[in-house]
Amino acid sequence: MSSTATTVAQSTPEPASAEPETAPETTPDAGGSAPAGRRAATDYADYRVVPARHPWRWVGTAVVALGAAGIAWSLATNPRWEWGVVAQWFTAQSIVNGLAETLKLTAISGALGFVLGFILALMRLSASPLLLSVSWTFSWIFRSTPLLVQMLLWYNLGYLYEKISLGIPFTDVRFFEVQTTTLISQFAAAVLGLTLNQAAYSAEIIRGGILSVDQGQLEAAAALGIPAWRLSTRIVLPQAMRAILPTAFNEVIGLVKGTSIVYVLAYSELFYTVQVIYNRTQQVLPLLLVATLWYVVITSVLSVFQYYIERHYSRGAVRTLPLTPLQKARKFLSTHAAAGDLRAKGTR
Repeated sequence: MSSTATTVAQSTPEPASAEPETAPETTPDAGGSAPAGRRAATDYADYRVVPARHPWRWVGTAVVALGAAGIAWSLATNPRWEWGVVAQWFTAQSIVNGLAETLKLTAISGALGFVLGFILALMRLSASPLLLSVSWTFSWIFRSTPLLVQMLLWYNLGYLYEKISLGIPFTDVRFFEVQTTTLISQFAAAVLGLTLNQAAYSAEIIRGGILSVDQGQLEAAAALGIPAWRLSTRIVLPQAMRAILPTAFNEVIGLVKGTSIVYVLAYSELFYTVQVIYNRTQQVLPLLLVATLWYVVITSVLSVFQYYIERHYSRGAVRTLPLTPLQKARKFLSTHAAAGDLRAKGTR
């Protein structure tokens, strides 16, 4: 039987160099001597500073600028937009009244919705099985049904219950009683539908924000003996607000646009008012553009508030606060002015 021998190559260490390493060069200072091993500082005063080039950024900017210019040109030159009609109706008294009703619905429904949502979130976090089940069922029902269906249901509540009364359950004792059709008006049905729908979503937003706070914060507070109320108001809520605010403001912006669905109740908010006008004048597109512009104005103002409130609550999470739009503009102008000065010096 034959076997194959395998040769293993072993590396031979290289002999150490007999010559000593060259000592670093030194340059004598102004006094005629320099510390051993220290190099002289290089003078960069005569070096030319070349700004970084970003060709594809400029290509993308040019493409987007051309697209935006084309859209602006179309809006300005197409006579079918009827900008004169838009200007005529934009600040008309009927439009302003409808806008006021839209803002009123948004303010009342948003405030009540977030208060009720906060209570539902605490119920959902409770150790009580009953409170947890009621909160979960509420959110499940109102998030599973369209807002339009909820509006129509509340407006036709008088068909199910002729009277609404307040008293002792399971007895004939009544402290208060009123006809349902009298109590549930168009405005009441709109507020009720928007509030309950908003509360279902707000409860999940607030619950998620509270759960986002690190558990170690609660354990540290408990170890220090901090009372529960102070723990909630000074530790949990300020940190939870950073997670709650972006989604909460998105819900408020959605609520502003969601008020337009109240038109099914013939309530004179902004969108219903616009419909009444263009059904009479047949100027459909200009009147729709009026409503669109007002919705854009409202949501833009809310976005500005959102930015500054988020910036306020980010103080404990970032070392440097994000720049405001005005500060960004100043930084942009100063940076490009400095770059222009460098290019001017480089061409001399």
